Amino acid sequence: MSLKQLSYLEQAKQFLKQAEEELRKGDYRQAAEKVWGAAALAIKAHALVKEGKRLASHGQLWEYELELRKRWGEWVHDAWMSASSMHVCFYEGWCKEEHVKDALKRVKELVKAIEKDLEN
Repeated sequence: MSLKQLSYLEQAKQFLKQAEEELRKGDYRQAAEKVWGAAALAIKAHALVKEGKRLASHGQLWEYELELRKRWGEWVHDAWMSASSMHVCFYEGWCKEEHVKDALKRVKELVKAIEKDLEN
């Protein structure tokens, strides 16, 4: 893996840790944005390593999510939609602790699956 590829995945994992810290502090908006960032960067890492694609827009992230869903199943879509709702939460501020916890759990699974796939 190149430095850029590694940095995407490492930053995704760092965002997951930061989301947990923000949750403990009760800052759900910041936790939510970190959950979104983790999902987006993990997907970017996968696209770059496996396909040589550099995803540079939200639209490209959504398109690549479809690729992962076809490969791995509907749970990918569930994780992605949870992450996307967290991005909205950051701007709108509507989410509660349970929303963020649920999304964090799903996105952790996504990041873990991507990391495992990139190791192969």
